Amino acid sequence: MQPIVNIGFVGHVDHGKTSLTKALTGKWTDTYSEELKRGITIKIGFADASFYFCKKCQRYGTAPKCTKCKGDAEFTRKVSFLDAPGHETLMTTTIAAASVLDGALLVIGANEGIQPQTEEHLMMLDILGIKKVVIALNKIDLVNKEQALKVYQKVRELIRGTAAEGAPIIPVSANANANIDVLVEAIEKTIETPKRDESVDPLMYVVRSFDINRPGSEIEELNGGVIGGTLVKGVIKKGDNIAILPGTERKKEKGSEMIVLTVKVSSLHSESERLDVAAPGGLIAIGTQLDPALTKRDSLIGSIVGKPGKMPPVTDTLTIKYSKIRRIGFEHESPKDNDVLVVCCGTMTAIGIVLKAKKQKLQIKLKRPVCLASTKMAILKKVGHRWRLTGMGELAA
Repeated sequence: MQPIVNIGFVGHVDHGKTSLTKALTGKWTDTYSEELKRGITIKIGFADASFYFCKKCQRYGTAPKCTKCKGDAEFTRKVSFLDAPGHETLMTTTIAAASVLDGALLVIGANEGIQPQTEEHLMMLDILGIKKVVIALNKIDLVNKEQALKVYQKVRELIRGTAAEGAPIIPVSANANANIDVLVEAIEKTIETPKRDESVDPLMYVVRSFDINRPGSEIEELNGGVIGGTLVKGVIKKGDNIAILPGTERKKEKGSEMIVLTVKVSSLHSESERLDVAAPGGLIAIGTQLDPALTKRDSLIGSIVGKPGKMPPVTDTLTIKYSKIRRIGFEHESPKDNDVLVVCCGTMTAIGIVLKAKKQKLQIKLKRPVCLASTKMAILKKVGHRWRLTGMGELAA
């Protein structure tokens, strides 16, 4: 069964997003070698979970048997979780993950309270229009009642006037598996499954791409490249022809050109389950006959998948209306001519140079083209020695 909704874990580094993902799904999403070495999330992690409801006890959970009465619980839905990095240097990866979310779990460590990336991730949810938010006050077992209430009040103040205003704040301990049933209930009641249109041409955001072949595999045993992401509309069937934009770059004697990738869908997967048809919502993987060299190491992240000839436009020049975000803790100026920016559009991240800045309108030349499936984007600017989220952009008419 394919998941029908995407929910993202966001929040400051080391506040327990990955541990909470494991408490809900049973899967540890930090599998990249550098993540295991450093103990932080670097790439986007993925895991699915099924939710159940016990009518007798009126309790939610993640298992078909009620943890209280041990009786059978009723299946409610299957969801995909995305575990995004919390470190400030990985903000662009977090924005890419957030671009495919239907709702978010903002994780705040009760032992540390509100931290810089807590605020920055909340701003990101505002920019991207993600209004279905549940707040998990994690590590509640590390503080006393007075400390917990103090953090709770500060969180209430933080979310006032934001997309998360009025969001439920659930005290949990991921490591002790405490209050997970209450958290599931808050998710079920707050983050609804959105209505999807399956009758239109498909559109999919790519968030990962892989080469699944082991080193040393024989040529005749090689599998084609795999792309992973989420459909936002339409359906994709096994055997369909799909286009992948903006494509791949091919070097020429003078400069380079973008080659559109068109390929047949050889397989569809939802985690380990094979699908004949993939519908919107949840995370899927598409097996193709592409050269795996084109998909290895997430090289196609930011691409858009759809029906050949029915795709959004591709461009390397943007004209946007820029809205500056007021940041607490540092000052920053609005972009001016020749400034270098990081533009996050959908799951694509690209470096751009401001060709012309006039009032709140920017013309930006990107170093690589993007497929414009979204009209909104997050803008990062270098403040001191760090790239910081400083504004949002919307395509100008």
